[in-house]
Amino acid sequence: MNKFELDLNECRQFALQTAGAAERAASGAAAGAILGALLAAAAGIKYDRGSIARVGALSGAVGGAAEGETDQRHIIRRCLSGRGYVVLQ
Repeated sequence: MNKFELDLNECRQFALQTAGAAERAASGAAAGAILGALLAAAAGIKYDRGSIARVGALSGAVGGAAEGETDQRHIIRRCLSGRGYVVLQ
């Protein structure tokens, strides 16, 4: 394996350990479910709180995972830059 591939793999492993996309997805899901349930409760009885909470959980999970994935990319870029590579994007 050449030096770049080795460095890239090490930076990816570091990003996976650091960014925590799964943890952010889980916390986003929990926050989305709570917010969805609160909004349904505030809207009144005619709305199904469970369904709205599930939609909130799903959207929170997607948002949290996307944020974690973005953080991973930034960590990899900084890691490679720190090892002397010019990262264009």
